[in-house]
Amino acid sequence: MKHIQEALAILEQLELPREQQNERSALTLLALLDIKPKNSWDEANNPLCGITPMMEFFAKYYKKKYKPNTRETVRRQSVHQFIEAGLITANPDKPDRPVNSPKAVYQIDPTVLELLKTYGTKEWGNNLTVYLSIIETLKKRYARERKMNRIPVKLAAGKTITLSPGGQNILVKQIIEEFASIYTPNGKLVYVGDTEEKFAYYDEKLIANLNITVESHGKMPDVILYHVEKNWLILIEAVTSHGPVDGKRRDELKRLFSSSKAGLVFVTSFLTRKAMVKYLSNISWESEVWIAEEPTHLIHFNGDRFLGPYTN
Repeated sequence: MKHIQEALAILEQLELPREQQNERSALTLLALLDIKPKNSWDEANNPLCGITPMMEFFAKYYKKKYKPNTRETVRRQSVHQFIEAGLITANPDKPDRPVNSPKAVYQIDPTVLELLKTYGTKEWGNNLTVYLSIIETLKKRYARERKMNRIPVKLAAGKTITLSPGGQNILVKQIIEEFASIYTPNGKLVYVGDTEEKFAYYDEKLIANLNITVESHGKMPDVILYHVEKNWLILIEAVTSHGPVDGKRRDELKRLFSSSKAGLVFVTSFLTRKAMVKYLSNISWESEVWIAEEPTHLIHFNGDRFLGPYTN
């Protein structure tokens, strides 16, 4: 418990938000530094470490067992804030790896490592003062580096947004730039989600005009397009790791957008045909499939008509 208390004191002195001054974040810091109960702070290291190995570290060395379903809590409520504070970097071995990839790893910044190695010594106070005086510069540098790795996406209106690198966002970019131009000519982009930022793009005025009420905790599709000429709201899931629009998801989306003035169209998108095979038996009837490698074709899982909304 001694190291946990020391880690808590460090987080406070590093001016982390009060929400991160807790046992979970203290254990996260110790795991990232590879400091076991018998280690001293000058033995700290900065190995690459994923979320699951961190939680295994908590249990093995500090007897603190967290349930598997708290993995996202560790990532979103401790690791994410460490990144924002400039304490750690995400995926230094592969910057374009998606932030929600199971292979995602994190590493203590070398400057922070050298600082923390002096914790408990007479140099700590002075080193901490110097570090706190330069941290804003470091955070700006990390922000620039993250921005350089983001994916630029051109919108029909001539604007550009950026998405976090890798994963489904490669496919999301193709949906916005290719699917939209082919199947919703003169249409409008309503919403784009992102693994880092749920509302990467959100046309609040259009949402209001379509009589849609979306709460922030609602399970949104990855992309929403509005086909103006046909008054269709096209709800698109970009599948690279999670599932397609199956029967359950279709019903969920129908409930979520039940107040819409526009007819609902459900689309599952894949990068390749090969990627679709795994999910083929789960795709819902009365929905569509779009494959990015063959963008001018749709696969219609609906039997009696082509692309369009259903009333039941």
